[in-house]
Amino acid sequence: MTDTREESYDRTKRPITHERDDSEHGDGHRAHVDHHGHETMFRRRFWVCLVLSIPVLYFSSFIQETFGYTAISFPGSTWVTPIFAVGIFGYGGVPFLRMARVEAKNREPAMMMLISLAITVAFVYSIGAFFFLPGTMSFFWELVTLIDIMLLGHWLEMRSVRQASGALSELAKLMPDTAERIAEDGTVEEVSATALREGDRVLVRPGAIVPADGVVEEGDSTADESMITGESRPVDKAPDDDVIAGTINSGDGSLRVRITATGEETTLAGIMRLVEEAQGSKSRTQVLADRAAGWLFYIALSVAGITGVAWILATGFDIAVVERVVTVLVIACPHALGLAVPLVVSINTSMAARNGVLVRDRIAMEDARHLDTIIFDKTGTLTRGEQGVVGIETVDGWDDERALALTASVEGDSEHVIAQAIRREADETSVSLPEVTEFEAI
Repeated sequence: MTDTREESYDRTKRPITHERDDSEHGDGHRAHVDHHGHETMFRRRFWVCLVLSIPVLYFSSFIQETFGYTAISFPGSTWVTPIFAVGIFGYGGVPFLRMARVEAKNREPAMMMLISLAITVAFVYSIGAFFFLPGTMSFFWELVTLIDIMLLGHWLEMRSVRQASGALSELAKLMPDTAERIAEDGTVEEVSATALREGDRVLVRPGAIVPADGVVEEGDSTADESMITGESRPVDKAPDDDVIAGTINSGDGSLRVRITATGEETTLAGIMRLVEEAQGSKSRTQVLADRAAGWLFYIALSVAGITGVAWILATGFDIAVVERVVTVLVIACPHALGLAVPLVVSINTSMAARNGVLVRDRIAMEDARHLDTIIFDKTGTLTRGEQGVVGIETVDGWDDERALALTASVEGDSEHVIAQAIRREADETSVSLPEVTEFEAI
């Protein structure tokens, strides 16, 4: 992860690039964001800043008074706090300043501008007080803890998004790298799946993956479409039937398919776009938090201005007035909100991903708490869509193992779905099968 990539990050998960101006406005043509890279960046910066914060907290006069201890003193010890605070601000705070620049450019102040306002005011005032007004109250420990908390929140949020984005990788794996294209003279050549064009004819052998959306022209077989539809039962395919890219020819017959859609036009690509859009969407809670942060930004500036004017009129201008104005701007930053919202996103997104839930929009997930009735598609959801042995009953003189062994032997060469279920049960229980000869399926 380079500084260039880090600078391009926007909290709304929109990639901000120098090549495409429209990407800054969240239109429908946004590119894919490297959530894993952002997660790594925020994680690294959080741990580094957390370690650097320890000396700042240790030498903080407020922390010393609170916990009743006196920090060690040595030549130059007074420089420890400002030096480490400068490092934390430069390393951990700069990403928020860059994201705030995007909000300012779009004229949409939200959480990043509020955070940037608080840490910038705290940093500038504290450095100025250290050099020009020794002994004056500073905000170094508030500055570093705020940066630490915000880095932690963004790390957790990026981790949850990255975990959910694993669904995209799994979907991409469904597509084959090559396809067997049928030439005009009927010969078959192996080509890259990306070389296929609409109107091409391809051969899909038994067990092969359909390389693109199309229509069957010749052949009869079945297709496993469970990875697309969730339905585990194979679907019969005959001439004029549609086939979907990424599905498997699970039958014994071969299919000759006329391609109707490739690349971004396929059904699978559409599903991948839905997943990506869901990851970039926001719940009402996130939207409300950003809107509240935007209003709080203006409120903080207004209250700080009123505070300054009121104290100047009451006591005249002095350093105490500046302290109070800075205090208003620093405490206006919602520390808890900056951590709570990413935590909520992290928990619900991760739980959904672990349970195989494809969320098209986070608002839909948020609304799911109001559900009072759920209708299931039984096959493939509550059942596996295949036969299986659930119990064995025998007459006197027989035991379960002998009955299963003889039955599995008789069904040994049968293609019937019940025969397959019995053979699977025998394999799983490792019973010894007697030899069967002269098998005939009637």
